[in-house]
Amino acid sequence: MSLLVIGATGTLGRQVVRKALDEGFNVTCSVRNFRRAAFLKEWGAKLVYGDLKSPETIPHTLKGITAIIDASTARPYDPYNASLIDLYGKIKLIEAAEKANIQRFIFFSILNANKYSNIPLMQLKVQIENRLKSSSMKSTIFSLCGFYQGIISQYALPILDQQSIWVSSESSKIAYMDTQDIARFTIRSLSVPALENTQYSLAGSRSWNSFDIIALCEKLSGQRGQISRVPVGLLEAARDFTQLFEWSKNISERLAFTQVLARGDDLSDNMEKVCGILQIDKQEITPLEDYLQEYFIRVMKKLKTLNYDMDKNKQDINF
Repeated sequence: MSLLVIGATGTLGRQVVRKALDEGFNVTCSVRNFRRAAFLKEWGAKLVYGDLKSPETIPHTLKGITAIIDASTARPYDPYNASLIDLYGKIKLIEAAEKANIQRFIFFSILNANKYSNIPLMQLKVQIENRLKSSSMKSTIFSLCGFYQGIISQYALPILDQQSIWVSSESSKIAYMDTQDIARFTIRSLSVPALENTQYSLAGSRSWNSFDIIALCEKLSGQRGQISRVPVGLLEAARDFTQLFEWSKNISERLAFTQVLARGDDLSDNMEKVCGILQIDKQEITPLEDYLQEYFIRVMKKLKTLNYDMDKNKQDINF
């Protein structure tokens, strides 16, 4: 099977590429910046130019492709409206895939997106879900909660750097998951006909709120976190203000999404059925405790090495 990965340089996309290559797939990555994507070529993937903002670049990326994994998403700092990629670009991608007789299309959505009609990012996902469900092309939709990797920049690094961690007064519980595990489920699904034209959630075994994660990071790092609480009303005011300007609409849409995290909801789901279909033991899914423990061990080891080198240099200077 020849696989095309969209969004291959992103947090999830790169893990999908690595896992697919490890499993022996021929992997092509649609990229906008060849220099930034050079590491994918070093891994063994083929790079082709493609940009969801420019639909005319899409068809040539599909030559010789049998399956597509779309891990792309607009970023808050992109200088254009998120819907240009997350809706219009993806619709054009699906249309091109149908014309190219692609055998399988995998799309990543957000858990419970249909329950948040007032959140633009959620509604973009729902519209793509509906478009795929009405397509003659076989597809699989995985609804995600959040990534372990995002926890590092949001919680672990501020604690290590003794900087403030901004949290809302209410904090939803989220069943985060390692992107490596998500990639494993995704690549396995390509060879399982039972997952064709289905939608399943991919979620960790336990859901965590911000304060749970901070406590875990404090325990593993041996350092105290500096917590700054942000009222939900302030988030709403910031969202309304950034919505006034074209250049900041992406930021406004992301701020709207943070309201979901501040509502005190429980974003989790049972994965027994999809684990059974894919024959993956739930015990094989990496717990957040293990992921963060490994991270802090690596960081502490590097800090010790750095301190040793600095002390050694001082001694050499004194001599």
